[in-house]
Amino acid sequence: MNNDVTLHIEDLSDELRLMLAFLSSDDEADQSFDYQELLHKADWDRFIELARHHRVFPTVTRKLQELKSAEIPVFVTQMFNRDYYRNTLQMLALSGEMEQLAKEFTERGLRSLFLKGPVIAADLYGDVSLRTSCDLDVLIPLKELNQAEALLVSLGYEKDEYIVSVLNDWKWRHHHTTFVHPTKAIKVELHWRLNPAPSKEPSFNDLWSRKRKSALISRPIYYLGREDLFMFLVTHGARHGWSRLRWLLDIKQLVNQKLDWPKLNRLLRKHHYSHIGGQALLLVSRLLSLPLRDEMKPLLAGRKAHWLAEDAMFYVQRLINLHTPPIPEEVRRFHKRYLFALLTIPQKIQFISSFLFPYPEDAEMLPLPKRLHFLYFPLRPILWTWRKLSSRTSAREEGTKVEK
Repeated sequence: MNNDVTLHIEDLSDELRLMLAFLSSDDEADQSFDYQELLHKADWDRFIELARHHRVFPTVTRKLQELKSAEIPVFVTQMFNRDYYRNTLQMLALSGEMEQLAKEFTERGLRSLFLKGPVIAADLYGDVSLRTSCDLDVLIPLKELNQAEALLVSLGYEKDEYIVSVLNDWKWRHHHTTFVHPTKAIKVELHWRLNPAPSKEPSFNDLWSRKRKSALISRPIYYLGREDLFMFLVTHGARHGWSRLRWLLDIKQLVNQKLDWPKLNRLLRKHHYSHIGGQALLLVSRLLSLPLRDEMKPLLAGRKAHWLAEDAMFYVQRLINLHTPPIPEEVRRFHKRYLFALLTIPQKIQFISSFLFPYPEDAEMLPLPKRLHFLYFPLRPILWTWRKLSSRTSAREEGTKVEK
């Protein structure tokens, strides 16, 4: 798939180009780039909307403060300062909750790795206020999931029971469950996998053996090693089409640290993610001016990384929120094809084969006693056909009603 999408940033709006220029520069004001034309032409309401959508307004706020340009309206500066202040409070609240959760997990002998949130904000940006987060993501061993869930409930969290499963398919169809604290308004995603199937990834024990200890607070809080974090961030960003530029900014910050590139190349190759690592590097290079170095070449060798980078521009050129329905039909169809294109050939075979495994919808259509659930396997094609025919009949009936 390609759809004639290119990496030409000249095709992007003035507001998006201005934001990319801010994100591409160093921490201090970059005198080598002339912002004046873009500042003069900017639709500031649109610019604010873009910065909020892409979750990069903390970095943009710092850049606006450095520029101190007369071209920037006062209301824009005030708006960004307000968002920055609110985000700082949010990140401090998440930091405090993360510390509390780490303490509770440790006291109960449960191993936990914090995947995102304040730990990587401090690690990648040196300041928790410079990255946004809306929740806490914690990875735990699958065998300790029940204990971890019970712990969260004891702390006042309520589980979002959105996962419906037949024959324990939740273990591989999904990768996390969600808990929300009604009083603190904090969401925690409890992971037992980094990504949903079909994916090949390190075991928890392997990730734990390479863990790092966060310097954010004195209490031990563990998170992924640098190479594991790179793999997790690129697979997460790719799965969401890089529809938020914050994920690419994270990659830029991480690459500017001291990565062990031979180790990273082996890790990505082992788990069949080299093309996704290459996609991320190409996007960060073209959009955020990251220099591509010789040690990155193994990830850029294949054509697939280039094709996927071009496909991701579909999301960059639009304001796409994949988490808020209804998703426009054009986006839904493109995203479905894009996700399939991300897979390697063995993963595509595994993905197609998974359709033969019973779905919750099969149990809803034909409820069977638990001891007879094995019958859903031979009945799966019949139930699938029945559902499709029923949905088409309903659609025709609805169309007839509209015409009348």
